[in-house]
Amino acid sequence: KNSAIQFGVLWVDFSLATMKKCLAAASLAPLVAVDAFTVGGPLQASSVPQQQALRGQSQGATSEQAAPRTFAVAGAVAAAAAATMVASSRRRSHGMAGKSMPQATVRPVPQQQQRSLRGAKAVVCAGAKLPEGRKLRVAVVGGGPGGACCADTLARAGIETYLIERKLDNCKPCGGAIPLCMVGEFDLPPELIDRRVRKMTMISPTNKEVQIGQTLADDEYIGMVRREVLDSYLRKRAGENGAQVINGLFMSMTLPKSDNESYVLTYNDFGDDEGKSRTGTKKTLEVDVVVGADGANSRVAKDIEAGSYEYAIAFQERMRIPEDKMEYYKERAEMYVGDDVSPDFYAWVFPKYDHVAVGTGTVVDKKGIQKYQQGIRDRAAPRIAGGEIIRVEAHPIPEHPRPWRTKGRATLIGDAAGYVTKCSGEGIYFAAKSGRMCAEEIVKASEGGARMVDEADLKEYIRKWDAKYGPTYLVLDALQKLFYTSDPARESFVDLCELEYVQKVTFDSYLYKTVQGNDPVGDVMLLGKTVSSLVNNNLKKPDAMRQLQ
Repeated sequence: KNSAIQFGVLWVDFSLATMKKCLAAASLAPLVAVDAFTVGGPLQASSVPQQQALRGQSQGATSEQAAPRTFAVAGAVAAAAAATMVASSRRRSHGMAGKSMPQATVRPVPQQQQRSLRGAKAVVCAGAKLPEGRKLRVAVVGGGPGGACCADTLARAGIETYLIERKLDNCKPCGGAIPLCMVGEFDLPPELIDRRVRKMTMISPTNKEVQIGQTLADDEYIGMVRREVLDSYLRKRAGENGAQVINGLFMSMTLPKSDNESYVLTYNDFGDDEGKSRTGTKKTLEVDVVVGADGANSRVAKDIEAGSYEYAIAFQERMRIPEDKMEYYKERAEMYVGDDVSPDFYAWVFPKYDHVAVGTGTVVDKKGIQKYQQGIRDRAAPRIAGGEIIRVEAHPIPEHPRPWRTKGRATLIGDAAGYVTKCSGEGIYFAAKSGRMCAEEIVKASEGGARMVDEADLKEYIRKWDAKYGPTYLVLDALQKLFYTSDPARESFVDLCELEYVQKVTFDSYLYKTVQGNDPVGDVMLLGKTVSSLVNNNLKKPDAMRQLQ
């Protein structure tokens, strides 16, 4: 009986600790609930106090370590879930207390057999030193933002780097939005930015329009890029810094059977071949490490048995519209929500260099993507009338990280790993960031390419990534489920966008991938506004459909 009671007490303590972790995770994620385009801002760093908070440890608050803003609804959901666990645990513990359990027999250990850790030392073993004159060899498969930034960082450190990309003029269907911080963090030249968006229009299922951007400073903006331009620049820079760029199609790889063996990659080298019918020349490449940056349909992930994941289909049409209509989109992007444009995501009209991108996405109804694309054409018709479609694009977008992202000396980054945020679908920054973080860990563990690395070294990159961005992905998943499931919830979503408090913290989170300070009063007011808006929109008759001008 005593053992049962003790077990019950321990279980309640565990549940309380779990609740603290849930609340900590919610508080570490930025307040990004109110703008599907600008959400996704992770914490700038995974500091020791933040990691302590996630583990349920106490930490001293200082003026320099202000707690991040919380999304009140997500916090309430996390608290409710944890409270339910506690209540359930207490019921189980009370039930168990009335049952007899065998007593554990404790046998004393003789003094001479007891061991002490006093004086023990932690030993960190580096990989084997490579032969004189030979550097670590790394193949990066996929030349998007993640692969190119990874290869660039590796090459700069003197590591023998190969970057394999099948299509050097690839135009991935992508909204093309990048946060302001990415421009400086990755040294992007200003000419790469086609448009500087300072106005965002959120449009509800009944065409209610909310203008966002009033909190932006004159020098703040959301960058709009064309992927074929951005990716090409990043690959070229990696090549100039020492990476060998291979125009080829990765086919498969033979995994090493021992720590001393190499990975053997098989690919079709297109070289100077041109045209759609090119087949290339079959070649092989031996390397020590493989980084899979080859997108949602990653062949590297398949070869290392990284597991599958749910994905969305993104469909986009690039459209050249009349000059007077293009002027409207000069510094503006639009987001539409509603069952007619997507059952679980949003649709968009984003400005490019001399045209706009009109698209949508869905997870739950992939076969109906054409229907939803027609829906966004119809909703946006007054503003894109007379437009000429110049390109049609479609591509899978991962919805969550893969079950396994590292095996042996092979690892995944970007879309291949599943680093696309829920709710916003943001992936460019996180692909580039994961590529750089992975490369930095390889450089560090190999001592600049002088030593071999192993699975534990690559998993260190995964650990750091999850500690830094994991809470953000979890909260955004909850927000998508909350606001993208019905038209009344979507109306509330757009209502919240009117709040200046919401606009400020949302743009701060997105533009700089960090949040500063804390406003408990603002959070409480936001919670009240969220609850009242959800109740009101679910109970009242939907407003009449408005006509866009």
